[in-house]
Amino acid sequence: MPGPGHEMIGKEELAELLDVMNSGYLFRYGSLHDQAFKRKVYSLEREFEAYSGANHALALTSGSAALIVALKALDIQPGDEIIVPAYTFIASYSAIIFCGGTPVLAEIDDSLTIDPEDIEKRITAKTRAIMPVHMLGNACDMDAIMEIAKRHGLIVIEDACQANGGSYKGQKLGAIGDIGTFSLNIFKTITSGDGGILITDEEDIYTRAFAVHDQGHLPNRTGVEVGSRSILGMNFRMNELTGAVALAQLRRLDGIIQILRQKKAQLKSLLQGIPAIGFRRLNDPAGDCATLCTLLLSSAAQAAGVAQQLATTTVDNSGWHVYANMEHFNRWLKEQGMPHGKGAFPRTDDTLSRAINLSVGVVDAGLGAGFGINIHSDEAEIEQIAAKIAKAFTE
Repeated sequence: MPGPGHEMIGKEELAELLDVMNSGYLFRYGSLHDQAFKRKVYSLEREFEAYSGANHALALTSGSAALIVALKALDIQPGDEIIVPAYTFIASYSAIIFCGGTPVLAEIDDSLTIDPEDIEKRITAKTRAIMPVHMLGNACDMDAIMEIAKRHGLIVIEDACQANGGSYKGQKLGAIGDIGTFSLNIFKTITSGDGGILITDEEDIYTRAFAVHDQGHLPNRTGVEVGSRSILGMNFRMNELTGAVALAQLRRLDGIIQILRQKKAQLKSLLQGIPAIGFRRLNDPAGDCATLCTLLLSSAAQAAGVAQQLATTTVDNSGWHVYANMEHFNRWLKEQGMPHGKGAFPRTDDTLSRAINLSVGVVDAGLGAGFGINIHSDEAEIEQIAAKIAKAFTE
């Protein structure tokens, strides 16, 4: 079982898909006056603008594509340094490298997101941007990050791929920095199988992003154009079938978040009385996506013991979201003469060794969240899971 959106796919998604299939028009472009053109991608972009509060949204083929397009739209150049957390998915790093930039890793804090104090220590004359990653549906400390960025004249690229629907002090995640990115793969809050979205308030950034994603074209062309292309671009266009599913899923997003918050609140209320149990800090509890519940224990040994009892793992052993577990990225870091391998970021290593991710809506062993509840769990199942966790703390 992957993300909650995938588990909620039903007649609404089917209706949107059939609308496209019956029209026989699968390409994202067409005349808005052509009845055969169902404009699902176009509608997705407009509805995501309204949902996020951003002036511009751009639908793409994946979250990784959204990161690449964002970096190219911001004109990241070879040698530009982007500060990024040591706990994130590999795409945060690889997108920077593919665009010619240099990822500079920073420690996380007890929110399991980037530590603003460590950002300050990593800034050099080559630093161009900060990429806060809203890991596991929890917002970074965006007030501190935006203050640092303003003081040093840095760009902020929000990687909100794991936090679609989350917010920070009333603002939707992804809409706080200069540009925000989202993923729609099956492990995310909502899904279209694969897909991504980019948002920004800035007209010039959007225009450049659109060009990067579609062979240099200006926004919302119709049909084939000769000339008028602004820059060299690539093809990261979303098709109408993907757009149809994503559109139906977007309309479910608030409902999904509401269900997850209720189920997570019940689970946490049952766990809070267990001696020695702790939870990661939430920078804005009201804006949490509630896709996971992260336990943060006092020692690595205790966390390992509890994880073993639950037949799961501590976060440091969970896979490709931990810098030390990315063998190909660590080879790259070593080749650049940069800190690499376990021990390079000791506070991150320590924090993740004491953390256990429990699934609430996202059930993903790659995040260490193979054990827990899901969006369909009823009260009885939540109580049963909580009892198993309580027992693991006593054995």
